[in-house]
Amino acid sequence: MTDDKFTLPIHWKDHEDIAIELYEKFGDDFDESKIYRIRFTDLLEWVLSLPNFKGTREESNEGHLEQIQSAWVYEWRDNQ
Repeated sequence: MTDDKFTLPIHWKDHEDIAIELYEKFGDDFDESKIYRIRFTDLLEWVLSLPNFKGTREESNEGHLEQIQSAWVYEWRDNQ
């Protein structure tokens, strides 16, 4: 188990780190087709709820959410 005080904060530009966190949180509950069908409103809430995420709702945009979604698919593929 990692100690959170040594974990670096995650921000909106850290698409791959966010994707890894989401994969660790949801595992194989979401496959590629399900990941691409996630509503951005849900994805936004999930990202904001990650323990080391330090970005804000106001800093989010569609581009960030698209990049996170794509990175999550690649993370899922790498673990199959």
